[in-house]
Amino acid sequence: MVDLTAPIFTDAEAARQHLETQVWPNGPICPHCGNADGERITALKGKSHRPGLYQCMECREQFTVTVGSAFERSKIPLNKWLLATYLLNASKKGYSAHQLHRTLGVTYKTAWFMFHRIREAMKDDVATSGPLGGEGKIVEADETYHGKKETVTKRTKRGKPSHSSKRSIVALVERGGRVRSFHVETATKEKVREILVTNASRASKLHTDESNLYMAVGKEFASHETVTHSADEYVRGDVHTNTIEGFFSIFKRGMRGVYQLCSEKHLHRYLVEFDHRYNHRVKLGFDDAMRADKALAGIKGRRLYYRRPDEATNA
Repeated sequence: MVDLTAPIFTDAEAARQHLETQVWPNGPICPHCGNADGERITALKGKSHRPGLYQCMECREQFTVTVGSAFERSKIPLNKWLLATYLLNASKKGYSAHQLHRTLGVTYKTAWFMFHRIREAMKDDVATSGPLGGEGKIVEADETYHGKKETVTKRTKRGKPSHSSKRSIVALVERGGRVRSFHVETATKEKVREILVTNASRASKLHTDESNLYMAVGKEFASHETVTHSADEYVRGDVHTNTIEGFFSIFKRGMRGVYQLCSEKHLHRYLVEFDHRYNHRVKLGFDDAMRADKALAGIKGRRLYYRRPDEATNA
């Protein structure tokens, strides 16, 4: 259990030093020119310079650890950023912005945007982590539907909501490993194939239910096994989709119990949050503090604007 009165959560200077160790494990890197030569980067000290300010001898630019990151130009003290990051990572089903605004003493609007910046730092994709699965490994794929679309396109004959009136989510999980989930406008064969071949190694064994969405793309993988849920078949040997359904269960409990209301345009950010906690779970050797530090390490190059600079200019 982490002590929430620890210096990194109560003192901005201690928080800055901790953030530097996560973002720059091998020493400062200039965000302007990419220079990583410690002998060509100088820490500026003295009363005329704020703590944590560096100057690059290659491009002559000054910078701090937050430049070019999700925390850039924030007026929120860094210790509050680190506490918010820890709280979001320590809760299995999420942490509401209303609760954060009460905990940190910031406005609800500020708390809401802080969490979205942290979620931006949590993003995981093929470019940063490579494909899921591989030779001899099993990748489970499934889709689920959560929340009403903001524009409903179809209803059943009796007027009840259909899958096309709900938000579609497609997810892949490497059994015993990581998960990656996506909000899509509509779950089609073409979209499912694009997600699968982009995010999972074709050397993997693919496990799905009997949905027609996976039949064609399944032929592109080392093997494709299915379970027939419509016939009450859920497990056949090691063939099942229980892992991905378990992830969906955690996601839905969090969305219903903690977040409750979520705009469709932000759904992908909440999926990133649940992916991150799953991918850095205890079973894979991570505790709450380590999970939070992984998020902190991802802030570089993840600047998220509340309002784009051009929008602010034209406002």
